[in-house]
Amino acid sequence: MARTPAGTPNDPPHGPGGAERFNEERAAYTVASAQPDLEGGVQAIRDMVKVLKPVPGVYRMCDARGEVLYVGKARSLKARVANYTQIAGLSGRLQRMVSQTRSMEIITTNSEAEALLLEAQLIKRFRPPFNVLLRDDKSFPFILLRADHAFPRIQKHRGARRAKGNYYGPFASAGSVNTTLNALQKLFLLRSCTDSFFNNRDRPCLLYQIKRCSAPCVGRIDEPDYDALVGQAKDFLAGKSGAVQADLERQMAQAAANLDFETAAILRDRLRAATFIQGSQAINAAGLGDADVFALAAKGGVMGVQAFFIRGGQNWGHRAFFPRHTNDVDEAQVLASVMLQFYEEVPPPPTILVDRDLPERELIEAALSEVAGRKVRITIPERGDRRKLMAQAQRNAIEALERRLAETGTKAKMGRELAEFLELDAPPQRIEVYDNSHIQGAKAVGAMIVSGPEGFEKGQYRKFNIREAQSNDDFAMMREVMARRFRGFAEGEPGPDAKPGGHEGVLPDLILIDGGKGQLSSVTSVLEQLGLADEVAVIGIAKGPHHGREGREVFHFPDGREKLLPQGSPLLFHLQNLRDEVHRYVIGAHRAKRSRAITASPLDEIPGIGPARKRALLLHFGTASKVRAAALEDLQRAPGVSAAVARKVYDFYHAGG
Repeated sequence: MARTPAGTPNDPPHGPGGAERFNEERAAYTVASAQPDLEGGVQAIRDMVKVLKPVPGVYRMCDARGEVLYVGKARSLKARVANYTQIAGLSGRLQRMVSQTRSMEIITTNSEAEALLLEAQLIKRFRPPFNVLLRDDKSFPFILLRADHAFPRIQKHRGARRAKGNYYGPFASAGSVNTTLNALQKLFLLRSCTDSFFNNRDRPCLLYQIKRCSAPCVGRIDEPDYDALVGQAKDFLAGKSGAVQADLERQMAQAAANLDFETAAILRDRLRAATFIQGSQAINAAGLGDADVFALAAKGGVMGVQAFFIRGGQNWGHRAFFPRHTNDVDEAQVLASVMLQFYEEVPPPPTILVDRDLPERELIEAALSEVAGRKVRITIPERGDRRKLMAQAQRNAIEALERRLAETGTKAKMGRELAEFLELDAPPQRIEVYDNSHIQGAKAVGAMIVSGPEGFEKGQYRKFNIREAQSNDDFAMMREVMARRFRGFAEGEPGPDAKPGGHEGVLPDLILIDGGKGQLSSVTSVLEQLGLADEVAVIGIAKGPHHGREGREVFHFPDGREKLLPQGSPLLFHLQNLRDEVHRYVIGAHRAKRSRAITASPLDEIPGIGPARKRALLLHFGTASKVRAAALEDLQRAPGVSAAVARKVYDFYHAGG
């Protein structure tokens, strides 16, 4: 079983924020024990100070392996970095950082505002353990009204904003953007289909039948009238919803006066969609235009930030953030760090409301103004509707934090119960779960999922295409997966499958194997060969003799013992959830591999023949077998196939004479 070094905090403290503090204290212990040489760190910094100049820029503290420990910015690099040599004036957190520092990397900038933006960018990229981190794995969704087609498409968009068009957002979640997008389709009847779908229609699709599209693909609306709908959509999303509604009401009254009741009914439904969008706003943001609202709450050593997103006077949702590494950091500094990392991905609005004065507020305004290309103001509302809105954000921040603490307390209790049941020295902070999937040995795939203190770490999941194990040998497949996952620990460096910035150098506290004694024995044998048997706890989870009855899972220990949990146990449900997640992931990987094999063409094996040539050959001959049987002269007559390509194809199939 895995052992915890003497002096390491073993059990999370009870009470609000206990698990959060335990995680940071445990990480701090690991950090401090890894490189306790404080004088060595100070000397490395002094050596760097000698060559620095009093210019603005960004510095990175790195450990002996070159991993980034901390990213900071400075108006004067020489003066700021020199402060780290004054140990007595540093907090305990920064002293631990200095003790591990062995080198520094410096980037000079033209201004302090530019350095501030670069600092946020590098923190997002490197995720250093001594910076406040805004942890948010998913990008924010936007609504995109494209401008690269005569009949613009409206769609949900995530990621880089490269497509030409108007972006509206951010929305707090995929659910909020989907709801708004559906209502906008009913309101403005704009198409949402892809260009290829649009170009190949000869009759309206279902969306036209249910009055969510005006069917420009088949000429049910001409370009000027469609442009008028697009203009209304832009006005509505820009906050001019009152003018759009008044125009719709005028058109509906005119249609009714002309006894065109069908058109009047369509306009009535569109008005209802507009009312739905406005009625779904949970807060009153009228008159605010484009703005974001941030409020921070702190309790039990944990901090939460609540953000409201207001665009065009409409509330487009809210999101709670729980930044990490906030010990010994001032609350206002935490809020500033969260905002800068948030706007690394999202364009800042002209107005940002906060609930406290921020350090270097004017510098942050200048940096965000540079990003936005216009003036950005950060203010603390003191009266009127803005003050009421801020009070609502503060209430939401407190409630979100209390829910987080309650959830964290439950997880901490679950961790203690898990450690007790599986006889671990401490609650596991990193759990890896493994499973294999195949059909009679074909298209075999192994998978690993990772669970941490905050739930599933989906960015750490990994798939293994089984290469060496014989078909139908589950035990050999599991041995191969384990060898490839942990080989680097025995060799002293990341294995051949390691990826830059990956997790190959991180040992789990617990390995769960979906299987019984055979699979467990396969795993432990590999760990013993690699010298890791005493470093990692391994448990097998398998269905008991009554497979059809839920809750009869048997837990197998390396020494041959078996344990059961009572039906209805929350811990049993938690372990089943881990097992079910690895099932879902590995089966999805296996199905994807099978699908690729089904859609593969024999022409894929011909070297130097790209997708366009393969498509031309298949369109001309009909099937891959006819391509194989074709004479050289026939191949040369295929449209888009040159003599050189025809020769390559012919020689590939007739190389043996």
